[in-house]
Amino acid sequence: MPKRSDRPDSPETGALEVKPPPAVAGGTAAIAATIAHVRHGPGLLRGARALLAMNQPNGFDCPGCAWPEPGAAERSAIEFCENGAKALAWEADRARADAAFFARHPVAELAVADELWLGQQGRLVEPMVLPAGGTHYQPISWDDAFAGIARAISALETPAQAAFYTSGRTSNEAAFLYQLFVRELGTNNLPDCSNLCHESSGVALKQAVGVGKGTVQLDDFDHADVILIIGQNPGTNHPRMMTTLQAAARRGCHIVAINPLPEAALTRFAHPQHPFEALEGGTAIASMHLPVSVGGDVALLKGVMKALIDEDARRHGHAVDYDFIRLHTEGFPAFLEALAAEPWDRLVDDSGIAQASMRELAALLAGTHRIIACWAMGLTQHEHAIANIQEVANLLLMRGALGRRGAGLCPVRGHSNVQGDRTMGIDHRPGPALLDALERRFGFAPPPAHGLDVVGTIEAMQAGRVRVLFALGGNFLSAAPDTDATAQALRGCALTVHVATKLNRAHVVTGREALLLPCLGRSEKDLQAGGPQFVTVEDSMGAVHASQGVLRPAGDGLRSEPAIVAGLAQAVLGERSRVRWSWLVEDYDRIRDDIAAVIPDFEDFNARVRSPGGFVLPNPVRELRFPTDSGRARFTVHPVPARGLAPGQLLLTTIRSHDQYNTTIYGLDDRYRGIRGGRRVVFMNEEDIRERALEPGMPVDLVSRFRGETRTVARFTVVAYPIPRGSAAAYFPEANPLVPLGRFAPGSRTPASKSIVIEVRRSTG
Repeated sequence: MPKRSDRPDSPETGALEVKPPPAVAGGTAAIAATIAHVRHGPGLLRGARALLAMNQPNGFDCPGCAWPEPGAAERSAIEFCENGAKALAWEADRARADAAFFARHPVAELAVADELWLGQQGRLVEPMVLPAGGTHYQPISWDDAFAGIARAISALETPAQAAFYTSGRTSNEAAFLYQLFVRELGTNNLPDCSNLCHESSGVALKQAVGVGKGTVQLDDFDHADVILIIGQNPGTNHPRMMTTLQAAARRGCHIVAINPLPEAALTRFAHPQHPFEALEGGTAIASMHLPVSVGGDVALLKGVMKALIDEDARRHGHAVDYDFIRLHTEGFPAFLEALAAEPWDRLVDDSGIAQASMRELAALLAGTHRIIACWAMGLTQHEHAIANIQEVANLLLMRGALGRRGAGLCPVRGHSNVQGDRTMGIDHRPGPALLDALERRFGFAPPPAHGLDVVGTIEAMQAGRVRVLFALGGNFLSAAPDTDATAQALRGCALTVHVATKLNRAHVVTGREALLLPCLGRSEKDLQAGGPQFVTVEDSMGAVHASQGVLRPAGDGLRSEPAIVAGLAQAVLGERSRVRWSWLVEDYDRIRDDIAAVIPDFEDFNARVRSPGGFVLPNPVRELRFPTDSGRARFTVHPVPARGLAPGQLLLTTIRSHDQYNTTIYGLDDRYRGIRGGRRVVFMNEEDIRERALEPGMPVDLVSRFRGETRTVARFTVVAYPIPRGSAAAYFPEANPLVPLGRFAPGSRTPASKSIVIEVRRSTG
C-alpha cells in the first residue's frame, strides 16, 4: 500500500500498471492485503485483537457494509472480510492528525490534497476550528465549539437555514437523538447518505409492495434455486456476501450476474479462510453473466419477462404464477398489455443482450419460485432508477417469488447502519405517525413540512437559503454530485461542521467558519457516566443487534456520537428544550427506552437487543401482507428509457475500486480489475477505443454535457476492458464532477451517477 507522506502536493502514487484481471478472487491475495493494511494501521497485535471481536455477539459491528452476520451460534471465530479489515485498519490507525499537524498545513494546502493522502494523516483527536478569515485549523474546547455552533444557528432567520447531514455509519442511538434535536429545533432538513444510494429502492419498493426494505433473511439464501445479482459487485463492495454465494453455488443454486463489467469474484471465488481453495481454482460462482449495457436494465428485464410469457405458453400455464397474481396483486392486465407491445428489436438493442440469452434466463426462472433478486447502486443511481427496481419486482411477482422460503427482494445496503438510520427517523420526509409519536413522548410539536434532501441542500446552499451545514459523519463533498458546484456551495455557508474520525475532502473545503469534531470509532470503547456503553445497528435484512468497541480510544478528547449530539442539542436549544440530553447519554439504555416508545416494532428494546444476535424486525411481505392502499402488490408499467446518445458519445457508470469503501480510499490498486498504482482511469470497449482513434494507456479528458452545461475531468488513462460497446466506467469520487446536480431519479432524487453521457477526448495539457 502507498507510504505515508507529509507532502499533500506529491503523494507517493507510483506508476500506473494495467494487467489482466485475476481468474480467481479471494484466496491468499486477500490474506496478504489484510495483513499489510492491519500492520500499517493499528499494528498486527492490536489489529488482530480487534478483528477477532468484529461482527461477534459481544464485539462491534464492522464499520463497512451492512451484510448480515449468521446467527450467533453459527458464527465462526473469523467473521470479517478483506475490506472489513481495511475499514478497521483505517479507523484504528496509530497515526494522529493533531494540532501540530494542522499547524504545519494551512487549509489552502490541504484543499488540494487527494482523499488517500488526507486519510493517511491519521485520527482526529481534538476539536479544531477554522475561524473566519483564518488560514489554519486550531484547537478549541468542546464547550466553545458547541457555543460557536449555537451562535451561528441563533443568527439564522429560521431553522430551515440549517441542514443536518447523516452518514450510514451512525448508530441507532445517535441517529434517534439527532433527528429528535433537529425536529425540536424546528426543521426536517435531514439529508442523508440514503439520498445518494438506496433512496430509489425505498421509494420503488414502497410503491410496489408497501415496504421500503428487502423481504429476505440470510437463511433464505440457503434455499434459493436462483439468485440474481444485478448492478452489484459483491466481491469488492460486500465481500462477506461471497461466503453466502459460494455456499449457494456449491449446492447447485444458479447465480446470474447482470452487470456491464465482468467481476472476478462472481466468476470464481476462493474463500480466504481456506487457502487451498485457490490452488484448486476456487469455486465457480455465476453460471450465467449477462453484460447489460449501462442504462439497459429496464430493456433487459422486460425482455426476460416477455420471454417468460412465451415460456408460459410452452409450459401450458406453469411459467407464470397466475394464482399468486390473482390473490395478491393488482395491475397485471395493463402490465401484460404494455409488455406485449414492446418490440423485441428495441429490447435487444437497448439492453445489448441477445434475445436467446433473455430466453435462457426466462426458462431458468420458469422452473422455480425460489428466486432471490439482489441489487445495489448499479440500479439505484439512474434517472430511471424507480423503473429499474420496479421491473425487478414485476419479475418476481410474475413468478410468485415473494412470501416463500428462498425467495424475495434484496436491496444490498452499502453502509453498516444506513437502513437503521432511516428506521430511527433520519428522513427529510417524515410520516405523520413518527411526528405524532415524538410529540406524545417529548411534548413538543415537530414541524410537519418536508425538509431538504442532499440535492435540495446543495441547491439551497447555492441560493443562500442554507447557511449552516452540520454533518454527522460522511464525506458530503466527495459523495455528492457535481463536485465543483457542491464545493462552491459549501464555501458560501457561514459555518460548516463535521463529526469525523479522519480527514476527508469535505473538511478542507469549508464555509467562512468551520469546525471538526472528533468522535469515537466503532471499534473503540465508549465510557459514559453510567459505565461502558454499547450501541445498536440494523443490517440490510432488518436484524438489529448490539455493537460494543474493544479498543482504547485514539485520544482522551474524543466523544461518542450520542454525546456529541446531546452536547450540541443542549447548547443550541438550552432551557427551551423538553429533553434531558445529558441525562440520556449517561446511560444509552435511556435512549433505547425512548426509541421503544416512538419507533414501531422496538418494544422492550433493551431486553431484546441483549439476546445473542439481537432480533429481527417484522416484514409483512414475508407473510404475504402488502401494506399498500389496496392491500395488494402492484404491477407497474414503465417505458424503456431512451439511451439518447449522439454519435461519439458513451454512457459512463461510476464504480468503486477494490481499495476503497464509498469515498474512503485505502490504496491505489484495484486488484480484481488488474489496475495498480492509480485511479484516474476510464474503462472502454476496444472497438470504442479504436473508433475514436485512441489507444490503451493514452491520457484523455472526459466531458459531460447536460442542459447546455459542460463538465470536464482531465488526464484519465484509457484502459481496454470487456464492457459493452457504448458504455464506459470510471471510479468515483474522481468522476463525480461529471454528474449533473439536476440529473436525478424523479421520486427519489438520487443523482444519476451510473448513467452519465460523456465524450472522450485526447488530453492536450
